[in-house]
Amino acid sequence: MNEPLAERLRPQSLSDYLSQSHLVGKTGVLTLQLQQGVIASMIFWGPPGTGKTTLANIIANESKRPFYTLSAINSGVKDIREVIEKAKQSGGLFTTKNPILFIDEIHRFSKSQQDSLLQAVEKGWVTLIGATTENPSFEVIPALLSRCQVYTLNSFEKKDLEALLHRAIKEDSIISKRQITLKETDALLRLSGGDARKLLNIFELIVTSFDDTKKIIITNEVVTKRVQSNTVRYDKTGEQHYDIISAFIKSIRGSDPNAAVYWLARMLEGGEDVKFIARRLLILASEDIGNANPTALVIANNTFQAVSVIGHPESRIILSQCVTYLAASAKSNSAYIAIGKAQQLVKETGDLSVPLPIRNAPTKLMKELGYGDKYQYAHDYDNNFVAQEFMPDEVKNTTLYEPGNNARENAQREFLKLRWKNKYGY
Repeated sequence: MNEPLAERLRPQSLSDYLSQSHLVGKTGVLTLQLQQGVIASMIFWGPPGTGKTTLANIIANESKRPFYTLSAINSGVKDIREVIEKAKQSGGLFTTKNPILFIDEIHRFSKSQQDSLLQAVEKGWVTLIGATTENPSFEVIPALLSRCQVYTLNSFEKKDLEALLHRAIKEDSIISKRQITLKETDALLRLSGGDARKLLNIFELIVTSFDDTKKIIITNEVVTKRVQSNTVRYDKTGEQHYDIISAFIKSIRGSDPNAAVYWLARMLEGGEDVKFIARRLLILASEDIGNANPTALVIANNTFQAVSVIGHPESRIILSQCVTYLAASAKSNSAYIAIGKAQQLVKETGDLSVPLPIRNAPTKLMKELGYGDKYQYAHDYDNNFVAQEFMPDEVKNTTLYEPGNNARENAQREFLKLRWKNKYGY
């Protein structure tokens, strides 16, 4: 049986590797490490199909190190210890040729499994390379994270994906034998979502769906029709994960609890990590509901804590309660917009000075220099408020937070209007 196209085209060296120039370009951090011959333990963080596994293999090949691999899905502490023992026997301590231990989906390892890696990494028995689609700050224990460099891999850009298709047509041992004209690529690229592996899976599916004797002309219409009729085949590697979480979030944002709980069920039946779902609800509670209903963030946070303790399958009930509550809640993205405006303002105006009255003055010298001078303590005034300037002079009177149009934020608007009069246009 032939290997999939994505496997046949897997790069074997940095020179063949497309994308991630910030890591593998001429001055990329991994390029420099390979040139120096000293490879640090690291974690690759990025969406599916961005080349995490490929990059780990290339590092092992080009540094001429023994390479061991584990999958967090089907490996336990016993498996980890066995691999570490083999690695110790094949490499020396604290040498530049330490064996590489690659762990795919390291975010799925429990705390005890991650703990079992610490000594091997710390003592230099192995150089760890972990791969994750989840933020390692949440999913990797601090002790292990502190011993690793985290490198972010980005979704492939259009030019990289198109280059990959042309490489397949020209170089692949099977595809290159066909007469293929790549007339349009928009549908292929859209369906891939920046995932190189998914792109090649779809492309191979389409090519093999044609009779061997026929010339193949790839158009958007051809791609759409042939992929829709073979949905199960092209989605065999599970990248639909990101489409479903997108539908889930948008259903809650759109205040449709029925659709939201349906997509929740799809994720649960597909074996999705309940903490991943709960974390997305936490973000949504602030980004899409915010001050329209501050209780939403409290419920989402309690949901995350609860499913972390309870686990599956009972956590489905807690998630359903949270999802239906968030979907049925009033919505506002005012806090999300406000921080976006504020960050853009900071980028445009730089490091503006803090006004003297609101600076901290812990020393006599600072007080003599005017730090904290003329500061007005709000609680000394009626209604615990006094009008004073808190923004740097260069950006004073700038409105960043604009309350949304809902009961709670309309009340906030009235409060702010009463306090600040026309200063911020409330």
